[in-house]
Amino acid sequence: MKLNKKTQMYILLAVIWFVISLPLPWIINNPLVSESSFFTILGIIGIMSIPFVMLGVAWSIKPELTS
Repeated sequence: MKLNKKTQMYILLAVIWFVISLPLPWIINNPLVSESSFFTILGIIGIMSIPFVMLGVAWSIKPELTS
């Protein structure tokens, strides 16, 4: 399946927004966080970042929504 350029750009934006919204340095560099806690926290953070990703993509599609 071939995706057009616009769809590829939105997927790339979504990936970038997810990476930016995850506070991984605070979790990875903390020796007090166990492996099971790490995966639980990562899942929670991933779910919580979905609205921000959608907002970023929506604002990229229609910039006039920001004003």
